[in-house]
Amino acid sequence: MTRWVSGNQFRLLENGEEFFPRVFECIAAAHREVVLETFILFEDKVGMGLHAALLQAAARGVQIDITIDGYGSPDLSPGFISALTQAGVRVHVFDPSPRLWGWRTNLFRRMHRKIVVVDGQRAFVGGINYSADHLADFGPMAKQDYAVEIEGPIVALIHQFVHKALAAGQRLAATTLTGRLRERFSASAQTLAQTSWSPTSTPVGVAGAIFVTRDNGKHTKDIEQHYRIALRAARHRIVIANAYFFPGYRLLKEIRRAARRGVDVRLILQGEPDMAIVKTAANMLYHYLLTGGVQIFEYSERPLHGKVAVADDAWATVGSSNLDPLSLSLNLEANIIIKDREFNQYLSGRLDHLMQHGCKQIGTGDLVESSGWRLVRSFFVFHLLRRYPAWAGWLPGHVQRLTLAMQASPPASTDLAGADAVSQADPV
Repeated sequence: MTRWVSGNQFRLLENGEEFFPRVFECIAAAHREVVLETFILFEDKVGMGLHAALLQAAARGVQIDITIDGYGSPDLSPGFISALTQAGVRVHVFDPSPRLWGWRTNLFRRMHRKIVVVDGQRAFVGGINYSADHLADFGPMAKQDYAVEIEGPIVALIHQFVHKALAAGQRLAATTLTGRLRERFSASAQTLAQTSWSPTSTPVGVAGAIFVTRDNGKHTKDIEQHYRIALRAARHRIVIANAYFFPGYRLLKEIRRAARRGVDVRLILQGEPDMAIVKTAANMLYHYLLTGGVQIFEYSERPLHGKVAVADDAWATVGSSNLDPLSLSLNLEANIIIKDREFNQYLSGRLDHLMQHGCKQIGTGDLVESSGWRLVRSFFVFHLLRRYPAWAGWLPGHVQRLTLAMQASPPASTDLAGADAVSQADPV
């Protein structure tokens, strides 16, 4: 397991109203480098705000690399991309798979991380994409979400990780004919390795941290393992707020076991989901969890998009990973694990406020299905939960490469993203 790194400081950023201004402010203050990864970048007011901040930084000579997912960000116009690349911004598209008979072929193993590193001294990790549906004025479907701003020695490890991801993606891209041609004729691609650098970080606080990622190679279960460790170690209280909840069998058992030994275990799940199937899937687990002593709260003010948790009085996590088959067995994810009483207390307070003012607590009386159907359904559900980590490995893996967007882009956005327009209702 990854070791704890001490000397850090964390600041919780709740929703787009806190997150976007702070990220744009830090990009505006960048002196040397900005590296950004996101699943979704839409060409709306938020995306245009990021676009403007990146262009201004590039004009000052800041080195900028952004990585977007080919499935999550399919509709960026050639003009949007071209303005960035002409300013010197290197725009990387993760897994830009072509369509097959009109169908997108990159449904699985998405680059779902949301990371920003500025000058190797400050980082942001969380679940917030660059889209207007993370702002309250979007309306009833505006998302409730969280990210964290990070300073301290752990930032150096995050900086190292994002640069390794860029280098690995470019190496895979260069194995294809198209990739070799792009690499040969793109000056920015040739300078990628030459301009990367390693920052030094001094302690700025007292918080310990672990940066945890999930991939389809050596780190397939790291995030899930940290959740299970926290559940086994908890003695008093656990609160998990997670948008897409359909965990594997082992994690589900740890949640129930913690409650049965007397830990106050609370789940905050979607009551007004952005997709109906999300609530249906979670509901299948309600009887098993409730009868084991787990308390379930459904957040109903707007769609919950957060992926956060607290345990006892010091442990917390914020990140991109849902607790469902996509995040736990397929997608590329990143969470920060935090050991800090002050941060734990603050996040706990925000989650308590959510439960008190925006949630409905679910009891066994709210479950209306017949016992016979529940037994039949439970048999199939739990066998699925036991097996999905295994069958997920058989799903299409494709070559997970980064393609560098060129200045002279063809008119069709699908050439950049390799996907049809993604609905905002897709799990993100």
